[in-house]
Amino acid sequence: MTDEAPDTVALTVETPDGERHELTAEAGAVLRDALLDAGLSPHSRYAVTNCGGRGICATCGVRLADAPVPEHWHDDLAERFGYPRLSCQIRVRDGMSVTIPKKRVWGGRERE
Repeated sequence: MTDEAPDTVALTVETPDGERHELTAEAGAVLRDALLDAGLSPHSRYAVTNCGGRGICATCGVRLADAPVPEHWHDDLAERFGYPRLSCQIRVRDGMSVTIPKKRVWGGRERE
């Protein structure tokens, strides 16, 4: 058994308000978890209504400058049609550039 620290990698994150953050995370960690650990939510404004990283609610979508090959059915469709990719289905890689897009909540309407 070794006491070596896990390999960490650098990634850049742009938030919906245009702020840029330089982060380090464990190589191969789930991107959603790395973002949440850094205090950056990839979810829509109602972060409590998400699936907890199981890839079924689609609220943790992000845009990637150099996206990996999709491994999840939703990410395959997102790749084909240009939708945000699910951060819960992506592993952190060195040099990753992530943008958390502005999100609208489905079904929201302004009162007349």
